[in-house]
Amino acid sequence: MKTEQPLSSDQMEQFRTFGFLAFPGLLADCVDRIIEEFEAIWTAHGGGHHGHEHDGKARSAIVPFPDRSEYLSSLLDDPRIHDVASSICGEDFNYTSGDGNLYVGDTRWHSDGYGTRPVLSIKMAFYLDPTTRNTGALRVIPGSHRVGEPFADALERHLRNGGFGIDPSLVPAVALETTPGDLVVFDHSIKHSSFGGSGRRRMYTMNFSERYPDDKLPELREALGKEARFWIDRIHGEAMIRTAGPERMIHLQQIRENDTHLGELTRELKKTMKEPSRG
Repeated sequence: MKTEQPLSSDQMEQFRTFGFLAFPGLLADCVDRIIEEFEAIWTAHGGGHHGHEHDGKARSAIVPFPDRSEYLSSLLDDPRIHDVASSICGEDFNYTSGDGNLYVGDTRWHSDGYGTRPVLSIKMAFYLDPTTRNTGALRVIPGSHRVGEPFADALERHLRNGGFGIDPSLVPAVALETTPGDLVVFDHSIKHSSFGGSGRRRMYTMNFSERYPDDKLPELREALGKEARFWIDRIHGEAMIRTAGPERMIHLQQIRENDTHLGELTRELKKTMKEPSRG
């Protein structure tokens, strides 16, 4: 499916029911520029994790990522991105974070916080290399995001306790095969994985949430504090803030008002961590 308008009622029902949407070719017209900016960020960062060359043996990560590029930051204003986020998370949605990754091999079954957030939160994944079911494509288990329902809770319990006694790659799932320019959007609670990927699989994300009500702001601050594991002082990067107009600032404001404790947390973590987190 492809959209330059707010999502249809059918698309919204699909997202609520299954927990994901795929948009083949949505950004095909600008993917070459996206890849150019992606590679420029990695080059400026030493090529891999924490300023070192990527060794193809372990995932490399940069946080924040799209925020380091004026062009990638501008995609937050692009109707193809903005309108998907606003349809799912509301017109006053938060842009919560963005990470860049060079993935290596398999990624185990997991959720990005099963039932841990008091508001709806989603991930947009920009895949910059062709992927198939057995070469690193994202796999999702439809409906596994529906926290509190028997199917989703049973999956959470079994996968947390080691799975079902079968090879993880055999767990029934949908493989979202991609080509550069595709966009995949999924609920943070959905179970997802990948298998058989290369040693330098390029993907970056933009994460969004509904705006937090005032009585849930302590939970927002707690969630943002966990990002200190990436050794950052603020959630958003300099280019994202510097180039933001009034519309974009609506989506940055609540995060910026509640991430001011990150610097102190990061300083403490640096005393015990040998490098920033890889994910």
